Amino acid sequence: MAPEKSIVWFEELGREDADRVGGKGANLGELASAGFPVPPGFVVTAASFLAAMDRGGARARLRELLAQTNLDDRSGVAKAAAEMKGLIRKAGMPAELRAEVAAALQELGPDSFLAVRSSALAEDRESTSFAGMHESFTDVRGEAELAARVVDCWASAYGERVLAYRTSRRLDEEPAVAVVVQRMVSSKRSGVIFTVDPTGSSDDTLVIEAAFGLGEAVVSGEVEPDTYRISRSGKRLLDARVGQKSVEIVRGPDGHDRRVALGPDRSGARVLRDDEALELAALALRVERHYRAPQDLEWAEDEGRFYLVQTRPITTLGKREEAAEEPAGALLVSGLGASPGRATGRARLLSSPEQGAALEQGEILVAPMTSPDWLPAMRRAGAVVTDAGGLTCHAAIVSRELGIPCVVGTREATRLLRTGELVTVDGAQGQIFSGALGKPAVERRDTAPSLAPAAEEATATHLYVNLSIADEAERAAALNVDGVGLLRAEFMITDALEGQHPKALLAHGGRQRFIDAMVASLLRVTRAFRPRPVIYRTYDFRTNEFRGLAGGEAYEPVEANPMIGYRGCFRYTQDPELFDLELEVLAAVREETPNLHLMLPFIRTRWELERCLSLIADSQLGRQRGLLRWVMAEVPSVVYWLPYYARMGIDGVSIGSNDLTQLMLGVDRDSESCAPLFDESDPAVLHAIRTIILEAKAAGLTCSLCGQAPSNRPSFAEQLVRFGIDSVSVNPDAVHAARHAIRSAEQRLLLDEARAALNGTVGHA
Repeated sequence: MAPEKSIVWFEELGREDADRVGGKGANLGELASAGFPVPPGFVVTAASFLAAMDRGGARARLRELLAQTNLDDRSGVAKAAAEMKGLIRKAGMPAELRAEVAAALQELGPDSFLAVRSSALAEDRESTSFAGMHESFTDVRGEAELAARVVDCWASAYGERVLAYRTSRRLDEEPAVAVVVQRMVSSKRSGVIFTVDPTGSSDDTLVIEAAFGLGEAVVSGEVEPDTYRISRSGKRLLDARVGQKSVEIVRGPDGHDRRVALGPDRSGARVLRDDEALELAALALRVERHYRAPQDLEWAEDEGRFYLVQTRPITTLGKREEAAEEPAGALLVSGLGASPGRATGRARLLSSPEQGAALEQGEILVAPMTSPDWLPAMRRAGAVVTDAGGLTCHAAIVSRELGIPCVVGTREATRLLRTGELVTVDGAQGQIFSGALGKPAVERRDTAPSLAPAAEEATATHLYVNLSIADEAERAAALNVDGVGLLRAEFMITDALEGQHPKALLAHGGRQRFIDAMVASLLRVTRAFRPRPVIYRTYDFRTNEFRGLAGGEAYEPVEANPMIGYRGCFRYTQDPELFDLELEVLAAVREETPNLHLMLPFIRTRWELERCLSLIADSQLGRQRGLLRWVMAEVPSVVYWLPYYARMGIDGVSIGSNDLTQLMLGVDRDSESCAPLFDESDPAVLHAIRTIILEAKAAGLTCSLCGQAPSNRPSFAEQLVRFGIDSVSVNPDAVHAARHAIRSAEQRLLLDEARAALNGTVGHA
């Protein structure tokens, strides 16, 4: 049997070769072999990587480290990843392989500019995309630089984000990565194509994104690309949305990428003509027919010719849920239905997050209440049941985001349920039954959208999504949303703090570990959503939550009502250490993904905001261009202070209707006893919301709302549209209903305005 080749040209490959050259390499080979326009290139096989590690004495140690690393331990993963990447770079590329790569380069063209991209064996498959997680390099030239970039691609197979993603997808085979080496297209225009709308809102719509220059400007989030929606069946352009493209990336005089600012005439210019968009659509549909499956393609254009530089299956199309069966057992306990869906599992009663390790995958977590440090256990839970809490408590918010059923405010679940008891949780009705459903329950509700029978039209009111867990970024990014309107900091910070109070962590030398972990989490979100904006709300822990972290009792006061206590911006002014760390993290993330922006929470007075804006201005983040500074409108005093806030330089205001409601009505929003009083539709609350929107408009600020009401009651969104709000942010599972409500409200508003105009004309006549 002939030995495995180290170098394989595209024309020698097909889709069946993914096990040796990875999904990216196999797909490029399939396209080239089938006659599609693909720039020439070759693949350094995954076997070559493994052989190089064997030859360099690194492979056995890599396996050992991977087996020993607890991938739920963020600091442990960071340390192991650094050691593993160091082993790979030390082993390097053997002389024989280096000679083969040099010979292939001579055949491709020794002076060619190259794209060098990782192609991991599990990458670009139907169920795993690894989108953006492995390294890619452009404008590589010459033997030495090519060899170095290949080794860099190998090392990226052991990066922190890759290891975490492999865990989430239960991939336990040994990581192995091939490397694609391809002659670069000096792109005048580039972008991506989805042969089916990836949000699942329509199965008859093809979507093209396009920008000037190299495609890195699109995938890095540096520009807002044009978006062209094309009818698959009618072969016609449905609409063209022209994005604001502030820069283009071109090859500079030194042979490397150069960013060129675009003036107003080009930044707002359309990238594709109608006929060109249809030409690209036809090419993409040919690829789809060849694969017999929807495809996500990358394209580039040079001298009037379109090229395909990548294709992969679309991995984000959801599945329709089947009707749930009725549980056969008796009703054991009931409370507030906080996250819909049903799940069956063994109950596990826990009284503190320190006991979380006892929770097995898929068990029903039953606890007095949850807080941010419960997150690791909640990730494994099939459902969550708590004694306390309202519809906007931590347990409710996180469960909705994780897509698992949740019942809160039961008051006595920890007394009436027993560990090991088989129960069924109905998160919509707020009920827990004994026994199982007639058939096995789905463990986790998919928050990605299902395929809808008709296309969802665009709305004038932007729709954003609320997010608080980096693990859910890819699923949320697949939704038909305009970005993240509220990225909550608390759960990511809890992970980064490794269960410790920040003062305790910093006292034990954990500063850099915290920064590295936070940067990794945030990049997972910003990369998934780019170029769409991500509005990050800085931390808003309450003292009772901080006291629950290890060492917290030494640093946190005991407050009778932490909801209106030492929190938000006031805390930053008194003790800015953690806030300064957040600013450092945000600055690092925005270096790569400038679609990240900042929002300040729970502002009571003008001087608090003034001091916080001063802290931002003095930081590295404050010196970055393009940063938007938002404030939350949660405290009723904002109605008075908003014009002053606007003059202080803020860019947007987001109404936190959860806190605004509790402070307007004098109701603790986490209280199950007062839950009937908590009503975001109360006329007093609506009056405050309308006033904030009008004040924001008068001051020239963009205005959003990120509270719970639009997620629970899509009809609430209609009132916001009529008030003139610019955007609404909802939970992932409420996106489709909210989009429908917003669109209907806008249509009714237009109809009302038309009738009023007609009546005015008739009256005048």
